[in-house]
Amino acid sequence: MRCGFVALIGRPNVGKSTLLNRLVGTKLAIVSDKPQTTRNRIVGVRNYGEGQAIFLDTPGIHRPTHRMNVRMVDAAVEGIRQADLLALVTDATDARAGRGERFILEQVKAATSPVALVINKVDLVDRAALLPFIANWSGRHEFAEIVPVSALTGENVDRLEQVIVKHLPEGEPIYPGDYLTDQPERFFVAETVREKVLALTHAEIPFSSAVVVDRFEDADDRGIMRFYCSILVERESQKPILIGRGGEMIKRIGMAARRDLEAFFDAHVHLDLRVKVESAWRENERLLDEMGLPRRSR
Repeated sequence: MRCGFVALIGRPNVGKSTLLNRLVGTKLAIVSDKPQTTRNRIVGVRNYGEGQAIFLDTPGIHRPTHRMNVRMVDAAVEGIRQADLLALVTDATDARAGRGERFILEQVKAATSPVALVINKVDLVDRAALLPFIANWSGRHEFAEIVPVSALTGENVDRLEQVIVKHLPEGEPIYPGDYLTDQPERFFVAETVREKVLALTHAEIPFSSAVVVDRFEDADDRGIMRFYCSILVERESQKPILIGRGGEMIKRIGMAARRDLEAFFDAHVHLDLRVKVESAWRENERLLDEMGLPRRSR
């Protein structure tokens, strides 16, 4: 048997969360076309006939501008340190090599674990364009494997899974066979609401908003679960954007989130949303703790 940790690392918006969801076979991480969607490190467990892979979906590595971003990058770097295999996810449609990628490669080169280059979004490019893309990346680091995939369509993901299992160290499974993730249910409630905020709002709202679960109630005698959440924004001018005319926007967010939560929990859901102004929530250590963003380990 083989068992080990596989860190999905890379720049923001390369498709790490979509790939995690594809690998574990269910939706653990929210997905959006907005950069820096993933803020927490998410663990997803997948059992294969030959062993157990424990996937770490890490926040996209970027230049931090707030305390929240610092914690996000710290979580990604910590994932690199813990992993038995690094899966460096890149975007086949973007061949640029910016400061973020150079920083990632510095971390990768300092690691002792094997590194697989995962070229994502191959469904969006001409196959002839992949050859120079692969040649370019091959010159930057000696990768154990290079696997082109489409996390969206599932193309070649089975090959990636073979590569992953092959490079896991020998060992017995760490988690039981029915174990899926270490994230609490409150986390999925907050992330589901935030996903709908990302999908339905534009401009500055996605980057300056967060969701906190104020109260979480398990199913009552009628089988209804009740969640009370606050959507945080940084400025008073952003509050009416989220609420909308006559409360239309907050209703749309609530309806969309409730549908997903009822499917996730297989129960009726009452979802109560409030919008609050917290001018510097991205610098607030207490709120960041409550959102599950780990402090830097010493």
